[in-house]
Amino acid sequence: MYIAISIIDIVALLYLSRLLHIGTMLNSDRKKPFLYGIVLTIIIILSEAGTILIGNGSPGLRSINIFCNILGFALTPMIPLVLITIFDRNILKTHKLLLLPTVLNIVAVVLSPLFRLIFYVDANNQYIRGNSFFVFVAVYIINLLILVTSTMYICRKYHYPIMWKMIALSLFTVIGTSIQLVNPWVYSSWHCVTLSLFLYFMLMSEFDSSFDTLTGLYNRAAFDKAAKQMMSPKAFSIILLDINDFKIINDTYGHDYGDTVIKAVAAIIKDSFDKHYTCYRIGGDEFSIIGNDTDQKKMESHLRSMANALAEKRGNDSRLPTVAYGYSIFQGVEKPDFQKNFKEADRQMYHFKKLQKANAK
Repeated sequence: MYIAISIIDIVALLYLSRLLHIGTMLNSDRKKPFLYGIVLTIIIILSEAGTILIGNGSPGLRSINIFCNILGFALTPMIPLVLITIFDRNILKTHKLLLLPTVLNIVAVVLSPLFRLIFYVDANNQYIRGNSFFVFVAVYIINLLILVTSTMYICRKYHYPIMWKMIALSLFTVIGTSIQLVNPWVYSSWHCVTLSLFLYFMLMSEFDSSFDTLTGLYNRAAFDKAAKQMMSPKAFSIILLDINDFKIINDTYGHDYGDTVIKAVAAIIKDSFDKHYTCYRIGGDEFSIIGNDTDQKKMESHLRSMANALAEKRGNDSRLPTVAYGYSIFQGVEKPDFQKNFKEADRQMYHFKKLQKANAK
């Protein structure tokens, strides 16, 4: 029965690798760690299948049984770390100490055949849990906790609206793979990991399709989705921004420089607003910001910071344009009408644009 399930899981993982290869919705930076996760899972499934097939066999197969156990116990705690790198590959690069428990586990596993640390295979080719099996369990739990906490940290830091989805998926992985730690004869872990990788792929594909490829800001589809969710009488603010004379810039300096302008302006917008605001590119040279902060003074402070940063950058490149903006604040008293606030911000923005053009004459 286990072998049949293992074959199904491996075929499913190979199919997932094909989806990675032909898919376009997933960010290309995620494809390599996803592939590592698939290969790692297949190796662990094969090693576990090897211990089941060989474990009750001839004592002459003891060395193969030992090798399969080493692979399984050494690689298993790496799965949560791979899931972390799929979401944000820089975490382990900047926090290398997070790898220490995994390294210690690998050392203990490699030494186990000699010192009965994590596991032992006796002369009759029978598997026995080692005296320090708790080290493997502890490292696996630590890595799972790292997965959950790092997911929460990244989502909060970058104001990603998928935090609870990511946490739910992480907890699914934690619970599903922990069953086998409690009862080693219930072979559920890698079936769960296979399913988790598919769910992770679906979630990350949906997530990455929410971003504008040129600027890294959320795109129009994500903006429209956020607008539809503004149904409860919860206070919010909306800011609209538009690059002045962008068509002239494109016609004068070419579309490549036009793209450079859009990326520069987008970066300044993103850096000028804190975690209470979410930035979107909703058109060619149009941007929007939705915030849960409705303090007008704070909002205008962010806008001044943006204008100052843009002015400083224009000092280095006079071809860079100015930006017009307008905003609207919904205080959450009556039933929300997002389109009404959107139009109010739009009117303010075009009024500001006319004033800028008048002052430039």
